[in-house]
Amino acid sequence: MKRALLVTDIQNDFLPGGALAVPDGDAIIPYVLKLMRDRSRYDLLVVIQDWHPRNHGSFASNHPGAEPFALGELAGLPQVFWPDHCVQGTKGAHLHPQISDCLAEMVKGGAAAIIIQKGQDSQVDSYSAFFDNARRHDTGLDRALEEYAIEAVDIVGLAFDYCVRATALDAASLGYRTRVLLNGTRSIDTSVLQAVIAELTAAGVICLEE
Repeated sequence: MKRALLVTDIQNDFLPGGALAVPDGDAIIPYVLKLMRDRSRYDLLVVIQDWHPRNHGSFASNHPGAEPFALGELAGLPQVFWPDHCVQGTKGAHLHPQISDCLAEMVKGGAAAIIIQKGQDSQVDSYSAFFDNARRHDTGLDRALEEYAIEAVDIVGLAFDYCVRATALDAASLGYRTRVLLNGTRSIDTSVLQAVIAELTAAGVICLEE
């Protein structure tokens, strides 16, 4: 069975010092690098980037009077209004340097690897690496996995309670054998960890520590 590793949003803005830092987010990097280099385990490496235009509707700054982390609505869906983050072309949107260097190293060595960018539609947020939150558009990830005959995916990255969760739920719904490797992810809100694990498990996603 061919398996892909999905490395989700390990970008400067989600790491310590970033605009939307995930607590302890940088602690996963050595583990993720080890997985990225394991060509005996993975047939495809997928690196995912949040890639927002500056006028993105999920940013509190684009809603007069809205404070970061306030709840509102976008695209007809409940929406957390976030601090500006992962704006296209900015340092905050760049992959962590070690992740970027490892990706380049793997490509140079002949590994199959692709980059998927999400969140480019200013009118809707996009947590999942497969679809935006309203499922108006897909990112092309499903087609890419089909091209490589991938049947199973392992997911790591940031943040567990948002983008990793949404990516895992979509992967399972599309028929991929889906695992979230808990050593390779961290949550924005650690209090919801067990609830998210229960939700994913109910959807057929395997959550495991290695």
